[in-house]
Amino acid sequence: MSEAEIPVAILVRVSTVKQETQRQISELQDYASCKGYKVIEICREVVSGRADEDSRHALRHVQDLARRGKIKKVLVHEISRLARRNSVAHRFVEALEDCGVSLYWHAQGLETLLPNGTRNPAAAIMLALLAEMARSEVELLRERIKSGLAEARRNGVRLGRPKGTVLERKSFLQTHRDIVRQLQAGQSVRNTGKIVGKSASTVQRVKKALGNAAVS
Repeated sequence: MSEAEIPVAILVRVSTVKQETQRQISELQDYASCKGYKVIEICREVVSGRADEDSRHALRHVQDLARRGKIKKVLVHEISRLARRNSVAHRFVEALEDCGVSLYWHAQGLETLLPNGTRNPAAAIMLALLAEMARSEVELLRERIKSGLAEARRNGVRLGRPKGTVLERKSFLQTHRDIVRQLQAGQSVRNTGKIVGKSASTVQRVKKALGNAAVS
């Protein structure tokens, strides 16, 4: 198979819907175009890099493409986009290698397989290093957040939304509009629960929230 005929999949991941994937995709598409690769699929995920394999639908789909012989390479922007868990990253790469599929990551311009199909030792070493760095970044961020929260508490800062706010009551009552209607129509707590199919305790909480809302 000539290089111009090589089918590839592009794999991109972001942690939240607020992050965009287009930059990753554009750079990988440009690389594929320069190499003459044929992009078979662009697989996107919005999931934490710490998620386990069961939550990584795009990873599983790419592995399926590899097993079915649909692709010969997988392109990712950097190793942290692949995963921030060493075990997930390494198992994914091993699954690809078992199928003769090479992983290319753009940030370092490395591939896990050499042109002759054998394992690339330099890429293996770099993969282990970058996967560990990606995992450490998450742990460092987590520790910084914990430290910041602890410092805020020491300084007397109340964290989170204050309990019992008007916004919380409005949201709660909006969620249980059916209960509100029955109570406002004069139904008892017990009858309301039977009518709407919700527990008496939930109805009681709605009744209490209605009372508080009236006082506010």
